[in-house]
Amino acid sequence: MKYVGLDVGSGTAKVAVLDENKNILFWKYEKTNGQPIETAEKFLSLVEKEFNYELSGITCTGTAGKTISRILGCAFVNEVMAHAKAATFFYPQVKTIIDIGGEDSKLIFITHERGIPEIEDFALNTLCAAGTGSFLEQQAARLGYTIEEFSQASLKAKNIPRIAGRCTVFAKSDMIHLQQAAVPDEEIIAGLCYAIIRNLKSNLAKGKEVLPPLIFQGGVAANLGVRKAVKEIFGLKDDELIIPEHFRIMGAIEAALYGLERKAFSEYKGSEILRAYLKERNFNPPRHPVLVPFESLKLSEKVAKDYQK
Repeated sequence: MKYVGLDVGSGTAKVAVLDENKNILFWKYEKTNGQPIETAEKFLSLVEKEFNYELSGITCTGTAGKTISRILGCAFVNEVMAHAKAATFFYPQVKTIIDIGGEDSKLIFITHERGIPEIEDFALNTLCAAGTGSFLEQQAARLGYTIEEFSQASLKAKNIPRIAGRCTVFAKSDMIHLQQAAVPDEEIIAGLCYAIIRNLKSNLAKGKEVLPPLIFQGGVAANLGVRKAVKEIFGLKDDELIIPEHFRIMGAIEAALYGLERKAFSEYKGSEILRAYLKERNFNPPRHPVLVPFESLKLSEKVAKDYQK
């Protein structure tokens, strides 16, 4: 049995294939570049070729995964449940989960009152990109760094300046002031890494105790500066902060786990359906005529006369 978990978020897509013993046979992670359905079609085509179409089922999760599940007519699992399931599968002792992706962040509290790990509470930051992966990428680009260089540079900082993490506009303003004061780039970068975790602590935790062991997952978990910020801001020891081996694809793993456990199972439906959908989709919506001087005045007068009638 080979089961597919597909997680398509706001900025990246992840796919994982698990066998009946819940071993990971295959996985892939890639940016969608604004084309989530096209990326999902590419991933499923790749999986089909890899396993010669011998696939038992598929379950979707993620922001765009909900739309894709409707197109495919397959099972869908909520994102929060997805990330909690994968984290507790690999680390049953976990008490807190932080997941920071491209355009949202999640804080999940786990309880063990009944002897098994269960979601006690959670909070999401989905209305603003501040405190997410896209926030860091935007600021890295402003400073002329790739996101990989950005991660390494943060570790060189000797001092960590205070930067607003609640709003990208305020963060940009703080960065400009720091640059004018000749603050080194690495210190500004470290300040940004700490800003998004302080933002998470104040806006999502809201005074609630964050207990170890804590799992940090999602694409931003690759950033060494943010890892350091999580550890210091929440006062964690080395063994209390866990970065999973597959931190980028935890949602996709969970989707496959739910399918294998028959909690969200559906027969495999793949790339052919997505290709048909993309072929039929209308890319040419009606557009208003281009307005030019004088012509636009005539159009306005015509609209006014029609309105008076």
